[in-house]
Amino acid sequence: MPMCLLCQKVFTNDAMKPSKMKDHLERVHPDKKNKDVEFFKVLKEKIRNQPNLKSFFKAPGTVDYEGGLKASYTISLNIAKKAQSYTIGEIVIPAIKEVIETVMKKDSEPVLKCIPLSAKTVQRRIDEMASDVEKTLVLELQHCKFSIQLDESAFGCSNVLMVYVRYYSQSLKCIVDEFLFANYLMGDAKGETIFRSLEDYLKEHNVPLRNITAVATDGAPAMVGRYTGFATLLKETVPDVRAVHCVLHRHHLVAKNLSGELHAALKVCIKAVNKIKGQPLNSRLFATLCEKNDETFNQLLFHTEVRWLSRGDCLQRLVDLYHSTVEFLADVDQTLCEEMKKCKNHLFYLADLYSKFNEIQKRLQGKDVTIIQARTLLIGFQAKIGLFKSFLARRDFKYFSNLQKLEEGADVSDRDLEIYINHLEKLEEDFKIRFEDLESMTVPDWIIAPFDIETGNANIEFSLQEEHVEMSADLEAKLLFKHKSLSEFWSNVNITNKYPKLSAAAQPFLLAFPSSYLVEAGFSHVNAILSKQRNRLNLEMRGDLRLKLTNFQPNINALAAAHQTHPSH
Repeated sequence: MPMCLLCQKVFTNDAMKPSKMKDHLERVHPDKKNKDVEFFKVLKEKIRNQPNLKSFFKAPGTVDYEGGLKASYTISLNIAKKAQSYTIGEIVIPAIKEVIETVMKKDSEPVLKCIPLSAKTVQRRIDEMASDVEKTLVLELQHCKFSIQLDESAFGCSNVLMVYVRYYSQSLKCIVDEFLFANYLMGDAKGETIFRSLEDYLKEHNVPLRNITAVATDGAPAMVGRYTGFATLLKETVPDVRAVHCVLHRHHLVAKNLSGELHAALKVCIKAVNKIKGQPLNSRLFATLCEKNDETFNQLLFHTEVRWLSRGDCLQRLVDLYHSTVEFLADVDQTLCEEMKKCKNHLFYLADLYSKFNEIQKRLQGKDVTIIQARTLLIGFQAKIGLFKSFLARRDFKYFSNLQKLEEGADVSDRDLEIYINHLEKLEEDFKIRFEDLESMTVPDWIIAPFDIETGNANIEFSLQEEHVEMSADLEAKLLFKHKSLSEFWSNVNITNKYPKLSAAAQPFLLAFPSSYLVEAGFSHVNAILSKQRNRLNLEMRGDLRLKLTNFQPNINALAAAHQTHPSH
């Protein structure tokens, strides 16, 4: 059909007459009537190359099956990232159909027929992408040093071992934390079984066990046992490996250390919370009372032993709603009400202290935390305890905001202060014992502050001195250090290329995990994946967990190119 190149209006065949075409040009586009033929040829080529709806909705014989295959992989990847079941793909198809037909006013069949998304197809796509990601990871681990963190947990009748790695990626040119594997443990969950599971996986993928430089575990006997613990067995094979007891677990054990009076007060507080929160009627009546009293909150928070941050949050909320809590308990449980009044000072002290514990816990959690950062935080907090103790000794409550409110009414007795100071002294001693390895760990000054020390006065190995002198005069490196974290600086491609010996010597301190946080977070995702509808999913055989936790992107183009375009499914 004839069409005007300027306004793209389509005419009937009768309009092909030169007179009619000239009439349209002069009447509608008078400013273009004197343009030469080349102008219209260029315009025609531009219009021909413009994308249009027809390019997306080809005839049945020319459907873009390759694009549909890539879309199938991408949608399957999103399903895995959201930890959804495979059947979600079958729901996506009607949604695509509705969008095409309702919004675009087009026939959806040519598009839908080239995007296979049945449950079996989605499962295959996820497994293929997970395998691709795993190959990328193990190829890098075969030729580099790395640290690991691992833990095992029970899911139903099975024990699952999960392992994360941290290493310098040659492809990404940075230090990365990456999920390695999750395997079911056959039989028991002893240290030897855990070690064999890791050893078998690394052998299967041709990754040398000696490439492991450090390992972080919890304090369970299966992990740190003197004779048959996992760390002991690993050291027999890799003698130089650094074994780190998870700092989060150790910090939690310190936080649990309470005197008899404080422990009794904590039990009373938890009992009061359970009395109100544990009964729906009491919870509703308490919420009404809080609204009547114009409180900021209208609900207390439960304390759960396995959720380590919950104790501080629970106590602080109880402090915020203390007067409403006592008023409510006076009507429902007079004995508990009197106990709450007696332990008021202890409650306010514990709320202050556990808020500080929670702050440290949060800073120790997350990705990219190094053992150097963990050491700085924990040794610094240990020093703070001495500071808190000295301030309390002279009745200065600047570091205890809740106690400070009480002191305004002179409610804190000398006996209470003695209890708190003694408790802080025991905490300080416990910190020294539990974190003795971190306190005694020597971190070279040139790693932490490479531009603030002189090579001649610093304890720098002879083989590193020449590079350090050169780096000290490098203004670009100095500027980079100001704007990057330690890990980012020492793994920066410019630094590793210009100062390979220094960066290699710094890596063991940057690669070591200080905790098993990533594994614990990974187990939370396992709970989400193994829903009631998917409780028979095999985590070891299927790729769902890997795609959920990985930082790598699968090579969808390569997978699609090597695949039959439109298999039956």
